[in-house]
Amino acid sequence: MQQIKAYGVQSATQPLGPLQIQRRDVGVNDVSIDIAYCGVCHSDIHQTRNEWGNSLFPMVPGHEIVGTVTTIGTGVKRFKVGDKVGVGCLVDSCRECPDCKEGLEQFCTRPIFTYNSLEKDNKTLAQGGYSTKIVVHQDFVLRIPDNLPLDRTAPLLCAGITTYSPLRHWNAGPGKKVAIIGLGGLGHMAVKIAKAMKAEVTVLSRTLDKKDDAIRLGADHVYATNDPKTFEQLGRHFDLIINTVSVKLDWGAYLGMVKRDGSMVLLGVPSDAPELHAFPLIFGRRSLAGSLIGGIKETQEMLDFCGKHNITSDIELIPISKINEAYDRVMKADVKYRFVIDMASLNIFLYLIIVFPPFIAHQGAFAFEAVDSLKAAYFAPGELREHYEKHGYQFGSITEEQYLQGAQALLDASPGGDILEKIRPNGDVEHFRISTGEFAVMTKRGRIRTYFRTNYEYWIRRE
Repeated sequence: MQQIKAYGVQSATQPLGPLQIQRRDVGVNDVSIDIAYCGVCHSDIHQTRNEWGNSLFPMVPGHEIVGTVTTIGTGVKRFKVGDKVGVGCLVDSCRECPDCKEGLEQFCTRPIFTYNSLEKDNKTLAQGGYSTKIVVHQDFVLRIPDNLPLDRTAPLLCAGITTYSPLRHWNAGPGKKVAIIGLGGLGHMAVKIAKAMKAEVTVLSRTLDKKDDAIRLGADHVYATNDPKTFEQLGRHFDLIINTVSVKLDWGAYLGMVKRDGSMVLLGVPSDAPELHAFPLIFGRRSLAGSLIGGIKETQEMLDFCGKHNITSDIELIPISKINEAYDRVMKADVKYRFVIDMASLNIFLYLIIVFPPFIAHQGAFAFEAVDSLKAAYFAPGELREHYEKHGYQFGSITEEQYLQGAQALLDASPGGDILEKIRPNGDVEHFRISTGEFAVMTKRGRIRTYFRTNYEYWIRRE
């Protein structure tokens, strides 16, 4: 077993924070992946807060995982070290039921989800992508097209397949009129994919506030559902409606906009069960259906489709330290349109909090301030003092020369690492650009290694 750094919750009432988890050693058919990015799905929030009543703790969420293959088992033939890959909502299944044999593993009666699930031994908790590494059977690893950037591709592993699958199953395409209810994490992907399938795409949003964005994303039309005339104007208009929202709606009213023999497909799960009379279904031979992610074969098909059409998610990239704030913002619909965590921030965040303090104390106050500059990429400047005071440190005045000396002392441990330039002063916040290669530092625990991307910008709070 391997000890892995992660971020998760111990119970439904706690905010997310640092955790240590165990990953199995790489087996014959396993692929070990260094996680680069992980998308934030609304279901992560439901599960960590036990809003569906089935949560297993401790929990590391995250099922929109992309990264690089670092190790493969002796039986792995489909992947090699260095491949860019992804892991979605499933990491295994029973492999025996009719659904699995048809490539529809999402409907398996004994699925193993990426998190909040038990692994094959029926004892070990599966843990998700808010972590530095994951080990997955090769049959549940997906290849990322070379032309797609990893950070913007991560949400395709859930939001992408969740919308692609019903659009494909219900034959969205040329000559079909498709409506998307909601323009959020799922909705904006549905618009892009339906448009690439050459359907006529309409966005149904509560107001017209997102009209410009909807058109930019590919919608042909946008209507406000807070206007009663919309339901009259669009009566019996659509071949297919994809409902991406998780709020209670009058399903009967929306079914009235579906053509004879058309369908409305549900992707979201409202907390309160809506009521539905039979009349909107009977008069028009309409169907009300649901859809759940996709099987592994279809998910790879979706990724290849997105690669062909250059489809990625609109994202806001965040460090792991901002995840609790991100959850609150998701609940307020304050993101366009998907949060993605830069998992490099988990390495830096945990190394600088857990490993570096004894090293820093030995080096002196100015070295401590230098580490602040490294870590501050993941904290707003005003948070630095509060964070370190909680850990028993004191702030003191330092000169710029001392800062540079301390920063250089740490970066000297990294081959080729150097301070490139001071960008600009901003009140009591100094802004530096630092480039590093491999950053290694000796501690009492041995040689600790982590990696920083080049040309990150860092801030230091100076008192």
